[in-house]
Amino acid sequence: MNKLKNKMIIVPILTAIMSLSALIFYTYYLPTTKVEKNYSEFVKDLDSNVISNVQINDSSKLTVYLKTGESYLVENPNSPSFKENLLTKGVKVNSSSAAPIQKTIPSVILTISVFSIIYMAVYSGRTSTSNMTVVDGADVKDSEKKGFSFESMAGNEEAKESVQDIVDFLKNPEKYKKYGARLPKGIILYGEPGTGKTLLAKAVAGEAGVPFYAVSGSDFVQMYVGVGAARIRSLFKKARANGKAVIFIDEIDAIGKRRDGGKTSGGNDERDQTLNALLTEMSGFGEQEGIVIMAATNRLDILDSALLRPGRFDRHVEVILPDVNAREKILNLYFKNKPINNIDVRDWANKTTYFSGAKLESLVNEAAILAAKEDSTYITEEHMDKAFSIVIAGHEKNDRSSIRDIDRKITAYHESGHAIVSLIKLPEEKISKVTIIPTTKGAGGYTLTIPEDSAYKTYSYLRKRIMVLLGGRAAEEIIFGIENITTGAYSDISHSTSLAKDMISEYGMGKNLGLLKISSLGDLSNSCGTSVIEECKAMIDELYDETKELLLANIDKLHSMSQHLLSDETLYTEDLHREMSN
Repeated sequence: MNKLKNKMIIVPILTAIMSLSALIFYTYYLPTTKVEKNYSEFVKDLDSNVISNVQINDSSKLTVYLKTGESYLVENPNSPSFKENLLTKGVKVNSSSAAPIQKTIPSVILTISVFSIIYMAVYSGRTSTSNMTVVDGADVKDSEKKGFSFESMAGNEEAKESVQDIVDFLKNPEKYKKYGARLPKGIILYGEPGTGKTLLAKAVAGEAGVPFYAVSGSDFVQMYVGVGAARIRSLFKKARANGKAVIFIDEIDAIGKRRDGGKTSGGNDERDQTLNALLTEMSGFGEQEGIVIMAATNRLDILDSALLRPGRFDRHVEVILPDVNAREKILNLYFKNKPINNIDVRDWANKTTYFSGAKLESLVNEAAILAAKEDSTYITEEHMDKAFSIVIAGHEKNDRSSIRDIDRKITAYHESGHAIVSLIKLPEEKISKVTIIPTTKGAGGYTLTIPEDSAYKTYSYLRKRIMVLLGGRAAEEIIFGIENITTGAYSDISHSTSLAKDMISEYGMGKNLGLLKISSLGDLSNSCGTSVIEECKAMIDELYDETKELLLANIDKLHSMSQHLLSDETLYTEDLHREMSN
């Protein structure tokens, strides 16, 4: 609608241009009387009785028409008796106080057009300012139209169970009123990205058959102070107008971060005003109105305590990464209505450990794209294998002619180092593939490991995981020497550093901090930085030495696996086990 209003201003602009063009044409280009005579000559013609008609108007010139058909211009004497004298001598007089109609109509249209342009420009400016404070919710019939429900999403059974009573409350409020129970005003959905928080909120609205208003926290963040708060009020006003409704605020941490009393933001800034408006609105409506606020965040720990207290967001529901059974259901849902052939869904559920619902959808979609490109009748296991590698590591580069032999050799030993350490230290984790084919994500090669489903990570496991990450760099140093190590271990070093830091400073697995969590120490954590770094370095150095000793003890396997990688470029699970058994 706003776009249509903006386009409407083109009409008066075009009209003004056409009117101005008509005026210019009539004034300068249309053939008119150009000859001009002195007034004395006009008097002679008048006495000679050769004038048939005189045109008088408000201009300073008179148009004189002779009986011969000629015409000319003469000065207007503006005498009161001039017209009477002309009539006495038998000359016709055409007098008009207005300009010629050829000029009058374009002039009027031009004036109207100019005023229209000014009005529409001013009105558009006011509308834009007004629209800054308005949040458009989703179509109120959206959830009903699409029929989105809990059956439309797989997995997250515990999260679904946690919101079932909300659906029942919206459907049968009298049932709960009899027990004196009130409807929770707000529900926070938190968890990893892509786990289905938005889908869950939409399913609640669909199951209850109420309007669903979906907005993002960033929609309320503006450079003008007060705009975000006005948008909050606008959203709640719209929801109240429709009675029962579900308001969903995605990425609520954009406005709901913990307030710091102006220490870093300089006082009561726009974000604080927006958060205050949200808190006020949530306190201002009663449970009888049937409005439920649902919000999603990946960082529950950084939200303001006033937002999370009872009476605001009463319920906190974790939406976790799907387990193997949930992944199987999600894959079956995405395979539905797709032409598949002999795909072992359970096996793929096992392979996709720690995949979110969104990542599983991306996997199936990539496989479908590959099948479509090949004009295949079905989506097959081969398409799924290729798609799996694409999702994890990116597309393989087709043109590898520019890669030097020494670079291929370094990559082969690097990836073999990862694989051998993983096969020895973490035999329970299956290595699906090791390749030295570079990808579009910048990797020179990669080792694709399928970890086990596990709710917790032990101290021993994390140390072994760091050793696997350091296996590539250790292999490079052993084979090529300390002077020839490369930047290929950049990502591995980043991950191992992060793991060591978290073990010592967050998980209570270090010696210097013991069971203290550095992020909970506030300003006191500044004094602990040096000791944490020193302990991290000591741990990494110790594990790196162990990794080199392990590879040196298996140097024959390292050479053999690297040679096979150089010749075949890719080794699979069976190939790797054959290498280790030799």
